Amino acid sequence: MALLWQEDGRCGLRMDDVVLYIPESYPFCPRRSRYLCQDIHPACSEDWYRWISLIFGIYGGLAVLVTMGWTFVTLVLSHCIILYSIAMVKSKWMCFAAGLATLASIKLEPYNSWQESLVTGSFDLQDILFYGGCGFSIMRCMSFALENCEKKDGNFTFSDLLKYNFYLPFFFFGPIMTFDRFHAQVNNTQLIRKDKELWNITTKALLHLGVILVVDVFFHYLYILTIPSDVKLVTKLSDWCLAGLAYSNLVYDWVKAAVMFGVINTVSTLDHLDPPQPPKCITMLYVFAETHFDRGINDWLCKYVYDYIGGDHDKIFKELLATFCTFAITTLWLGPCELVYIWSFFNCFGLNFELWVAKFFSLPPFSIIEGAMGEAMSRRIRGVFNAANFWTIVLYNVLSLNSLEFAKLVGRRLIFKGFPLSSLSVLLVTYCGVQLVKERERHQALLDDPEPVKPVDAGKEKAE
Repeated sequence: MALLWQEDGRCGLRMDDVVLYIPESYPFCPRRSRYLCQDIHPACSEDWYRWISLIFGIYGGLAVLVTMGWTFVTLVLSHCIILYSIAMVKSKWMCFAAGLATLASIKLEPYNSWQESLVTGSFDLQDILFYGGCGFSIMRCMSFALENCEKKDGNFTFSDLLKYNFYLPFFFFGPIMTFDRFHAQVNNTQLIRKDKELWNITTKALLHLGVILVVDVFFHYLYILTIPSDVKLVTKLSDWCLAGLAYSNLVYDWVKAAVMFGVINTVSTLDHLDPPQPPKCITMLYVFAETHFDRGINDWLCKYVYDYIGGDHDKIFKELLATFCTFAITTLWLGPCELVYIWSFFNCFGLNFELWVAKFFSLPPFSIIEGAMGEAMSRRIRGVFNAANFWTIVLYNVLSLNSLEFAKLVGRRLIFKGFPLSSLSVLLVTYCGVQLVKERERHQALLDDPEPVKPVDAGKEKAE
């Protein structure tokens, strides 16, 4: 069904203007229906897309109401009203203070228990949906408030916040799309499908379905998550088995996050949105700056905290302050406890230590030595440090997935008891993997920018 505009201002139907959202290459589409509303009146088109975004919000709100009940919706709306009222003041520090205080109310006792008791029902996923829905809702409201502070003329409306907050695919499990991106995309009137886009969406949906089945089989038959809890069994494993078990735990958690966000992203792509992508594969990580399992939260923290405070991330003290504030908010987001404190401390230290090492080796004589050697040798030396960094990433994140005892056991076996044979052999295999990742990144960079443009000044000096 299409809405078309006649010259006299009334809506009418003209067959030459009727188009479907199906690209020309889609095999099941007749030629007549491969064009979409080319002559729609601009004002009518904009109103139509405003109604679509409103429908998204209404449908999401009704779905949440049916799933969780009116008390949960009332609780979420109260959070929205409080943070929207603060947003009208257009003070960033007040928005942060109100948002973090609201987030703390669902993460700390006794406030979280009191709010949870307001929600009636006893189905299996109620706790997950409650904390996921409230947590992501507060983070979205904070993004709305901070973006409203940046708006120079006027304010965003409360309906904009509701449409943003109650978009159903993102509501319970994320990922978080910052308000500026969501608002720009949902109000985009130039909705055109790329060539073979629907076919790619269908392929991704079938791929995610297959991965879900594989993960379910692994979960039931490989016992990846339960073996680390059996201390007697783990202590009898060889060094290689222990290293493989720690690595497999991180891979499993990454696959779970990639599939969950991949399914959500596939659904939102059908609504012409460009959501945050799934996390980078754990096997391809060798620096702390790229370590995250939720790209939406990572983008949110980078935009409003880490990059805002750290700037270019080349100053040691600014970087220390930026990482401290970032992991302080992350600790509150995950729920303050001893294990989260340890995880935040080590990851914060790892992120800063990378900058310290980079600063140290950028000083003479190290910078002169690296400049004298070839690119390949420089990459090999960096690969050694990256291989060691990979296992620090594994150890720092295994403790949050399993337990502190398991992480300490893996560390002792690989660093102390397994030295030198197990330690160096594991490091050698990791080094080879890091080199493969670096080579892949180099090829991808050449594909993205095959012929870098030479600076104009350099060309002049050469001519002289």
